[in-house]
Amino acid sequence: MWVIFAFLSAFFAGITSILAKCGIRKTDSNVATFIRTIVVLLFSLLMVAIVGSFPTLKNLSAKTILFLVLSGLSTGASWLCYFRALQKGNINKVVPIDKSSTVLTIVLATIFLGESITLYKTLGIIAIGVGTLMMIEKKDTENKTEEKGWLFYAILSAVFASLTSILGKVGIEGVESNLGTAIRTVVVIVMSFIMVSVTGKVKDIKKIDKKELAFILLSGLSTGASWLFYYRALQDGEASIVVPIDKLSILVTIAFSYFVFKEKLGKKAFIGLVLIVVGTLVLLIK
Repeated sequence: MWVIFAFLSAFFAGITSILAKCGIRKTDSNVATFIRTIVVLLFSLLMVAIVGSFPTLKNLSAKTILFLVLSGLSTGASWLCYFRALQKGNINKVVPIDKSSTVLTIVLATIFLGESITLYKTLGIIAIGVGTLMMIEKKDTENKTEEKGWLFYAILSAVFASLTSILGKVGIEGVESNLGTAIRTVVVIVMSFIMVSVTGKVKDIKKIDKKELAFILLSGLSTGASWLFYYRALQDGEASIVVPIDKLSILVTIAFSYFVFKEKLGKKAFIGLVLIVVGTLVLLIK
């Protein structure tokens, strides 16, 4: 079942990027992150109430809480960087870099979790790396609306995303997955609110366009669904397998970006996408 949960996580994660992009055309990315995190928190608390795992909170060890908090901090940093990159750059470039966190996750899983690196995983890592480079190569027909700095934020998003997976894997040992998600989300919402306050954007919350607000809320719901499936899969499965499946969300994102934002892939970028997908699937081979 954890494989099915991983694929469901990928689907909702793919939709999240599109919905979020629609919601941050004019809205500040930090403000959008804060609002959608509130939705995710409500979603996760509802699931905790349904499964009745609130009473187990008092049984959590200090180590578990520590790693859940660290995972939440890493998630918050990844989100803030990711949506800043989405606001500045092209989805078809930002998403591949974010998904390349798979490579770093596998390396960290080997070092800290003792998961082995096989020949297939090595080939998969190479394919993903080459494919990512092919997808982000600058074209002569560069999108004029693309701002500078998106690459920096996209790379930071990938780094923090990989740390999130490792810290999350350690933190959810012996913890009901929905409860773990709720705890991490509380950390993210506090972190995102601090960012909104520091940047002086609190007053902008009331000024958000209603249409963009709707997309932000929908992206929060999609994120909540993705998280719940992802950490349920991570709890039972291997991090080095769950993470690659989750990263297949790039197919959903690229498809929707074509229809919604008319962002087309060039021949080289398409080949890069194929390499990323093939590399990801190769990672699933034992």
